[in-house]
Amino acid sequence: MDANAIIIAKQLGKRYLLDQRSTQRTFRETLSQWFHFSSHDAPLTQPFWALRDLNFEIQRGEVIGIIGRNGAGKSTLLKILSRITEPTEGRITLRGRVASLLEVGTGFHPELTGRENIHLNGAILGMTRAEISAKFDEIVSFAEIGEFLDTPVKRYSSGMYVRLAFAVAAHLEPEILIVDEVLAVGDAQFQKKCLGKLHDVADKNGRTVLFVSHNLTAVRQLTTRCLVLEQGRLAHMGTPDSAIAHYLSHRGDEVNVAKLPRINGCCGGARFVALRFENEPAMFDSNAAMSFIAALQWERAVPEARISLTIFSQEGQAVGSGFSAMSVSASSPGASDMKVTIPSTRLAPGRYYCRIALGIKAASAPVNLDAITDVLPFEVIATQPDGRTPTQWETSWGSTQLGELEVVCHP
Repeated sequence: MDANAIIIAKQLGKRYLLDQRSTQRTFRETLSQWFHFSSHDAPLTQPFWALRDLNFEIQRGEVIGIIGRNGAGKSTLLKILSRITEPTEGRITLRGRVASLLEVGTGFHPELTGRENIHLNGAILGMTRAEISAKFDEIVSFAEIGEFLDTPVKRYSSGMYVRLAFAVAAHLEPEILIVDEVLAVGDAQFQKKCLGKLHDVADKNGRTVLFVSHNLTAVRQLTTRCLVLEQGRLAHMGTPDSAIAHYLSHRGDEVNVAKLPRINGCCGGARFVALRFENEPAMFDSNAAMSFIAALQWERAVPEARISLTIFSQEGQAVGSGFSAMSVSASSPGASDMKVTIPSTRLAPGRYYCRIALGIKAASAPVNLDAITDVLPFEVIATQPDGRTPTQWETSWGSTQLGELEVVCHP
């Protein structure tokens, strides 16, 4: 055990008991289910390990990223670190005051004003009145809630909640600061401001930061090491690049699209049955090739059909389209798979989704056999900075990264 470590986890595990009986049922169903379990001597609950056998040490001043798919155990780990819940087995050692920002409004009393909640949060963190007063103006300025300072926080928007909660947690200088995905509630400008503050907290003040986010660009830029959780266990711990590579290397199941609503105007003859990216989770570097597999069910013989793809931003705006030069065909009804690759999207960091169509030429205009939208969601993360490109993309610049500009000077 390292004497300089500020957080030490040994054989850490958390178990929950899942009730096998439905929580929404009629009185008759309750009696029937009770007699079923009694007569078969079956257990009414089943153990579920949200975390199991976690071992790690975190040094003072480190910025640690925690990444993993939904259900991997990230939130459970943060609750244990924040002392909200106790581990079932093992132990966690924390050598310092902990401030947590896990969800909107955590630690706030809705009936109290913003001013009163700043003092309340400071007291919870163990700060003296003098220490809170010394930081008070800086907190209010950072949160940008000056005119609402004496308004009960129950009237705050979710964005105002997050701004104030983050400002309190970051400025009252706990030894350990835990920040969950809650920052995603704020606008892009405030997120950038928060990331800069987190960097200052760790770099200049020597505080320890635990940062949980699905935004791999932010994780890569901010953290010094990363933990990757998979099904409640520590799957990898290393540099941000190695952790992200491990995270992206795991493939997931196909997304069945057979029952999703189709775009009107399709003439039939073939249908998309399933779609999946080769990489799962679907996260790509800005300049990387992007491939997905489309499973098709041909309903009749179809000559020379072509795939088209349109990419939309998270806000629903089309940002680009592509069309296959090579045609696909079927000589008879049946099933087939095809791999579709976009060599380089040059998309800016952000989240996107797709519309995909299979069409054929007709006498007057192309006709779609099948077309489906709101599929293949994916995220683009920033390419590792090379010293020439900006490390933080502004949304006002657009969704497409143009190539490097060529400049020729004439005397």
